[in-house]
Amino acid sequence: MTTTQLQPMPEDWRRALAVVAHPDDLEYGCSAAIAAWTDEGREVAYVLATRGEAGIDTIEPARCGPLREREQRASAAVVGVSEVEFLDHRDGVIEYGTALRRDIAAAIRRHRPELVITLNHRDTWGGVAWNTPDHVAVGRATLDAAGDAGNRWIFPELVEQGLDPWDGVRWVAVAGSSTPTHAVDATAGMERAVRSLLEHRTYIEVLTSEDPETYVRGFLTGHAEATGERFGGRPAVAFELFSR
Repeated sequence: MTTTQLQPMPEDWRRALAVVAHPDDLEYGCSAAIAAWTDEGREVAYVLATRGEAGIDTIEPARCGPLREREQRASAAVVGVSEVEFLDHRDGVIEYGTALRRDIAAAIRRHRPELVITLNHRDTWGGVAWNTPDHVAVGRATLDAAGDAGNRWIFPELVEQGLDPWDGVRWVAVAGSSTPTHAVDATAGMERAVRSLLEHRTYIEVLTSEDPETYVRGFLTGHAEATGERFGGRPAVAFELFSR
C-alpha cells in the first residue's frame, strides 16, 4: 500500500496566530514547528481560550489558573513567543457560539496573521479517543473566525472598538488531525519543544509517574518520528491545512 506523503507547509508568510483551548495544547506537538518558524524571523503569537484552571484535580481553580498561566508564558518563551493572551472562557465548559467566534475574530484582527493555527476540532483523536468539548469548540470557532475577521458586518461592534476587518488569513493549520496534509521538519526545534513542554511541570507531574523529561521526550520524539515516515524520513510536525 502506498503511503501518502505530507507536503511542506507554505513559507510565504510573516505572522502566525495560534488559538487553542488550554495551556499545554500547543506544546503537545506544535512547539518544534513554532521554534523553527521563530528562528526564521517569523512572528508567532498565542491566544488561549482558558487558563486551564480546571485541569488539575488536586489544585483548586483559583490557584491553578495563575500557576498554569505562568507555566504557559514560560513555555512560549522557550520557542521564541512573547505574546500570549488569555480570553478567560471557563475551562471545561467553553461553549461554541458567537461569543467565542467574536473573541477569536477580535484576536485575529489585533494580530493580523496570514497563518492561523489551532488544534483538532473533530469529535475524536483518530477515531480512537473521544476529544474534549473545549478542543472541539475552540477548533471549530477558530476555523469560522478566520472568515469572521474579514467581514465588517458580522461583528460590527469590533470596528467600533478600533478593530478593522482583517481578510489576510490565507490558511488555517490544524494540529493533531487524523488526516494531515502538510508538515514541518522538527529536527531543529525538537530540543526546545521538549524544554517548552517541560515548563508545564505541575500538570505533567499529575499526568504520569514517569520521570517528566523521559515522558516528554518519548512522547514528542515518538510522534515526530512517526510523522516523519510520511515526510522523507525526517522527524516532523503534521498539520491539516485549510486554504482560504
